[in-house]
Amino acid sequence: MNERAAPRLWRPKRVLVTPAALEWEHGRAILERAASFGSEIVELKSNRLTGLTGDDERQTYVNAKTTLAVVVAPPGKRRLQPIPPSADWRVDLAEGCPAHCQYCYLAGSLAGPPVTRAYANLPEILDVLPDYVGRGAVTSRSADRMHEGTTFEASCYTDPLGIEHLTGSLAATIAQFGAWDAPVQLRFTTKYDAVEPLLPVDHARKTRIRFSVNAKPAARFEGGTAPVAARLNAMRRAALAGYRVGLTIAPIMPLENWREAYGALLMDAAHALRDVTDPDLSVELITHRFTPGSKGVLNGWYPGSSLDMNEQTRARKTTKFNSVKYVYTPDVMKEMRAFFEEALGDVLPSARILYWT
Repeated sequence: MNERAAPRLWRPKRVLVTPAALEWEHGRAILERAASFGSEIVELKSNRLTGLTGDDERQTYVNAKTTLAVVVAPPGKRRLQPIPPSADWRVDLAEGCPAHCQYCYLAGSLAGPPVTRAYANLPEILDVLPDYVGRGAVTSRSADRMHEGTTFEASCYTDPLGIEHLTGSLAATIAQFGAWDAPVQLRFTTKYDAVEPLLPVDHARKTRIRFSVNAKPAARFEGGTAPVAARLNAMRRAALAGYRVGLTIAPIMPLENWREAYGALLMDAAHALRDVTDPDLSVELITHRFTPGSKGVLNGWYPGSSLDMNEQTRARKTTKFNSVKYVYTPDVMKEMRAFFEEALGDVLPSARILYWT
């Protein structure tokens, strides 16, 4: 039997660090880790990020995607916001992602070049969490999910596992939740597989690691991520270490032979958990959608992509914030939802579907 391949870790070409970030021990530790991976360390003279703009849009994208910025999360980031339907509250350990997904949902959501920012002031971020216990409106007040306690989502604007070998922020946060005598749960989702630093952490089953996966035909849209098979293997290792686990199947797309492709994905997931005792598996089902703004950004980042973003074949929706997004038509959504609900019941009968969107 072949040995499992070691995870491929992101090695930023350079690391920008602000003076404010250098004041934090956690920030200095990030720099030490990055230097050990061969990254160039650039100490900025002010707390404003500079040096990301290239000669054109493509070069600016490349500069940002090969850079890690170590900064301090501003006070606004420490005032937590609700994040339905995933969790009660969003807690940001970082912002930005090193992957190159052609459907990236961060496109149009974050201002400026897509640089990954890691927050040096992790103690300040974690110190505010107790103020939010019992105050959420998603799991805290849900009859179906109240047993999860107050939930904190750590992957709204980043993939924290993709940078954990540099930051150490996840392990520290998981340990704090594990030692926290309160009905709380940390959640994050990832497209990476480097879970080894998290396995020995005393998590007390208060962290759920969800693995974002997709059918094989969609793999071409997920550059710079771990292969889906590696993610499922990582899910197995995490579950065997006692973590609660989950599948985030996203973005669901009715590609050619999609039923067979997604059916095979579910079978692979079931195989990964075949003899795991009580993984408490959850499933989140998220269909592909885009906004006019995100389409424009993605077309600039990935010119020539075959990702379908044709407004004429979609349903136009207006959000509660009066913005526009394009989703699949009601008949397509109904057909796909029915498939997943039936297939999950057959292949992963113990899984809990948290939501479909």
